[in-house]
Amino acid sequence: MSNAQAPTYFDWVKPDDIRADHPIGNDFVQFAKNISRDELFAHQNRLFKRMLKRAWMTPFYQKLWGEQGIETGDIKGLEDLHKLPIYDKSDIMASIERKPPFGDFSALETYGDNQPPVKFHTTSGTTGKPQVLIFGPKSREVQNLLLARLYTLQGIGKGDIVHSVYGHGPINGGHYVREAVTHWTQAIFVSAGTGVETRSVKQVEMMRDFGATAIVGFADYIKKLAKIAREAGIEPGVDIPVRTISGHMGREDKASVSEMWGGAECYDWYGVGDTGAIAGEGPDQDGLYVMEDAQYLEICDIDTGKAVPDGQTGDMVCTCLYKDDVYPIIRFNTHDVSAVRTGKSSLDLNFTRIEGFLGRSDNMVKLRGINIFPQAIGPLMEEIDAFGGEFYCKVDRDAAGRDEMTVVAECKAPTDDILVPKFEALLKEKLGLGMAVKLVPMGSTSDTTQVDVRQKPIRLVDTRFK
Repeated sequence: MSNAQAPTYFDWVKPDDIRADHPIGNDFVQFAKNISRDELFAHQNRLFKRMLKRAWMTPFYQKLWGEQGIETGDIKGLEDLHKLPIYDKSDIMASIERKPPFGDFSALETYGDNQPPVKFHTTSGTTGKPQVLIFGPKSREVQNLLLARLYTLQGIGKGDIVHSVYGHGPINGGHYVREAVTHWTQAIFVSAGTGVETRSVKQVEMMRDFGATAIVGFADYIKKLAKIAREAGIEPGVDIPVRTISGHMGREDKASVSEMWGGAECYDWYGVGDTGAIAGEGPDQDGLYVMEDAQYLEICDIDTGKAVPDGQTGDMVCTCLYKDDVYPIIRFNTHDVSAVRTGKSSLDLNFTRIEGFLGRSDNMVKLRGINIFPQAIGPLMEEIDAFGGEFYCKVDRDAAGRDEMTVVAECKAPTDDILVPKFEALLKEKLGLGMAVKLVPMGSTSDTTQVDVRQKPIRLVDTRFK
């Protein structure tokens, strides 16, 4: 056995090279302002060609592309990307079944004795069985930098105390958020986790005691913490000096979260476990900027997979241009729905903007010709003060084959008979579709939504196919 020291994770990272391709802080702002769309495409194409070489060495793509009759010379660059098939989580899970337990998409064996160290995590399993995630050192740190770039753009940095409510364990989210803040910003990171990892009342006490100035996490739990704080006699925005909240929220969530936290600025960003951060808001809060120097994002028709015009909704299909070491990602269908925002950036950044997360196409319910995304229901109901903040949608099929949705919502006054018609009228006005509303006492949906233990609460219970 050789006595030579094997290269460590840090030897593989080469941060100067990473920053050259993916600037951060003010360097990023200047880069995004000054680069032309043609120059940006050339930058993307250079990275794509480098990643493509690694993909052709990967058994997963050899099978996926080979079955379509695609050969190496068929794909010259990004201009040929549309020739490659779109894949999704089901293909990754099939890869794991073919070659358990880690699948055949990492291609670590192609490195021989010079295999890089990797990080292993899983997804949360929100849409089924948790998925294996394998990260190489270089691409992991680019992923970390991209999220830190968004946090920096949103004003989080030196002097901030960042309270994180992302989960840990095998799940990727909490670990990668911690790495983004601690590796690429000068903020102090408090890793609180979910309500199971650190009790909610303890979390708000920690936020008060450590002087939290920023919260990062999912909107549902962040809203719950504001309620817990007030119940404990701790006033958000006063006893806890939070000024910035960055997480996963729609426009309606932003307004309610800000109000609950004393007027804190709220920012949205989007990414999934496989890809890392794809897009996020800047200080203009006018759409989410796609990190186009690292991510090539397509908005594709949910049914056909074809590109849709700007402004129309579709599945987000992502190619991670930086993943040229382990698990290349080329045309991965997230099944999350968004749309390109048209018009010019008020920050003069020459990067595409999207509307953010609008729902999941594989969690979408079609009722009488109208697409309903369960995640969007709660923010609509917040227009009525009696809404308690927690809910889920139950879909049933009656004996005549007609599909019906019932919104089960927590209410501060569930026995008030006047409220049910008000909620039903509100949803019909907003969605153009009638549906039943069932009001229940505060806290009574938690067994179904699992809001205390899941980063992404369950919002749909579909009984039609059981």
